[in-house]
Amino acid sequence: MSITTPTISAQRLNVALAALRVVTGAVFMAHGAQKLFVYGFGGVSGAFAQMGIPMPGLMGPFIALLEFFGGLALIFGLLTRLAALGLTFNMLGAILLVHLKGGFFLPSGIEFALSLLGPSLALALTGAGAYSLDGVIASRRQGTAAAGTQQRDVARQAA
Repeated sequence: MSITTPTISAQRLNVALAALRVVTGAVFMAHGAQKLFVYGFGGVSGAFAQMGIPMPGLMGPFIALLEFFGGLALIFGLLTRLAALGLTFNMLGAILLVHLKGGFFLPSGIEFALSLLGPSLALALTGAGAYSLDGVIASRRQGTAAAGTQQRDVARQAA
C-alpha cells in the first residue's frame, strides 16, 4: 500500500500565500495602528513596562512600528520575508515574556500570539508568492537578466 500526496498547482499555492499574507498582515497592521494611534508611544511604553518587557521605552515604539509597517508589508507583499521574520520574533517575545504564564487559552494565554506566530514563520520561510510586490520585482529582475543574456548572445554572434 502506497500513500500518494496530492500536488498543488503553482497558481493555487500563490493564491493561498496571498490570502495568508493579507489576513495576517491586516491583523498585525490593526494591532500596530492601535498601539500607534490610540495608545501612542508613551502608552505602549507604559504598558510594556507593566508587563515586565525589557527596555519598554525602546521596545514599545519599536513593536508598534514593526506591527504597523510589517503588517502593511505583508499585505502588499513587499520585503515579505524580512517583515515576517521580524513579526515571528515579535510573537516569540510576546509568548515567552507575557503570555506563557497565562497558559494556552485566551484572554491571557499564548493562543492568539501562537496563531500569529505560525503564519509569520511560514511566510518568512516561503516568501510572498507571485501575487505580491516581491513577485513583481522578482519577475522584472528575471526579465532584465534574461534580456541582458540575450543581448550578450546577440553581441557574441555578431562578433
